[in-house]
Amino acid sequence: MSAFDLMAAAVDWLDAYRAADLSIDDLYTNDAPILCGSGGEKAVSGPQDRKSYWSGRFVDKPAGDLIDLSDRGGDVVAVTYRTSVDVVQVFLSFVTEAGLISLHRCGPL
Repeated sequence: MSAFDLMAAAVDWLDAYRAADLSIDDLYTNDAPILCGSGGEKAVSGPQDRKSYWSGRFVDKPAGDLIDLSDRGGDVVAVTYRTSVDVVQVFLSFVTEAGLISLHRCGPL
């Protein structure tokens, strides 16, 4: 059994997003992609592209209230939250041995 707490890691991710903190990228594996369906399909990977993505996201769609947090099994957590524009659901897949996000898929509900 892993000592890594997926739910706590997902909350840490949301806290970094709410704080508009570019260190959010430290929560991802180096090659982790972000696949986002909010405001048109986007696919980014790598630290520089993710930091650019987050810089825009912090301004355009800052994270607000947490609506739901659920363990989807298989090292995946779903986080549903409000932004200033809509309600978004993100699926965060983790590499539990590293304690890092390996895949981020999101879109509006």
